[in-house]
Amino acid sequence: MIGRVLKSTGSWYEVAGEDQKKYACRVRGKLRLEEYKESNPIAVGDRVEFDLEDKEGIIFKILPRDNHMLRQSVKRAGHSSVLAANIDQMLIVATVKQPRTSLGFIDRVLVSAESFRIPQIILFNKKDLLSVEEIEEQESIIDLYQSLGVNALAISAQHDESLVLVENILANKVTLIAGHSGVGKSTLLNRLSPDFKQSTGAISGYSEKGTHTTTFAEMLQVNPTTFIIDTPGIKEWGLVNMDQQEISDYFPEMRELRLDCKFGARCLHINEPKCAVKDAFEQNLIAPSRYDSYLSMVLGEDNRK
Repeated sequence: MIGRVLKSTGSWYEVAGEDQKKYACRVRGKLRLEEYKESNPIAVGDRVEFDLEDKEGIIFKILPRDNHMLRQSVKRAGHSSVLAANIDQMLIVATVKQPRTSLGFIDRVLVSAESFRIPQIILFNKKDLLSVEEIEEQESIIDLYQSLGVNALAISAQHDESLVLVENILANKVTLIAGHSGVGKSTLLNRLSPDFKQSTGAISGYSEKGTHTTTFAEMLQVNPTTFIIDTPGIKEWGLVNMDQQEISDYFPEMRELRLDCKFGARCLHINEPKCAVKDAFEQNLIAPSRYDSYLSMVLGEDNRK
C-alpha cells in the first residue's frame, strides 16, 4: 500500500493510506542501513510503501521526493535532519518581542529554503504587543524582506478577528511552518482549524523564551487540499552541505552582484579586492543585518544569532 507520513516520533510513524485510514507503522530495519546520511531517513510528508503485518504497518520503501528541507542534526555530528518532504512553501513565524526572533535566525531559515528552491513567507505574530516604536521597527523589517521578494506580513494570531490573509497564503498547498518556541505557532494553528487542538505554552518571565509545546513534526489537514507541517520549536538552525562560496547564491541581493567580483565565484565577499558585494554594502544597497547574517554563515559563527 502507498501512503503519506503524517507524523514521526522517531521510531514509529503515522501514515495515511490510500484508503484514507491511518496506520501506525515502523521501519523495516535494513532501510536505515542504506545510503542515508540523515538522522531520520523518513520524514513527515514522505510518500512511502508499506505492508500490513498483524495490523501493524511495515514501511519498506520511500518513494522519490519532489523536494525536502534539511537542517543540521543537533544530536549527531556530521548528520542532518529532514524536517519535511514534498512541501510547497516555508512559513517562518517570528516575533519582534516575547520572544524576539533574531534576523540572523530568519536569514538562516531563508537561505536554507532558498537552497532547496522552496518559496518562503515570514509571518510576524503578536503585533498587538508592540509599542509605536516597535511597530515602526517591524514595518521596516517587513519592507526589507519584501524588497528581497519574500512575502512578509504582520498579524495577531490571538486577537485578529480574521486570518483571511494567512488562509489565502496557505490555501491548496503543503506548508512547512517553523519558528522559535513561544512565537505562537500553536495559537495560529488552532485559529486556522479548531480541530487541531494544539497545546500552547506561556513565555518564561525569566528568559522571555517560549516553552516547547510541539514534540514531534506532524502534518495537519486544514481542508481537503490544504496541509500544514508543524515542527517543534527550533532554538538554532544549522546550514547543511553548503560550501562557503555558494552561500551568497542564496542571498537574492548578492546573487547577481557576485558575478562582477574580481575573483568571481571564488570571492567570499569579506576582504577581497574589487568585490562588488562589499561595494554594494558600503553604498547601502545591502542591509547591514543581511550582510552580518551572511558573514556569520560564511565564518561558521553561532547559528542561534
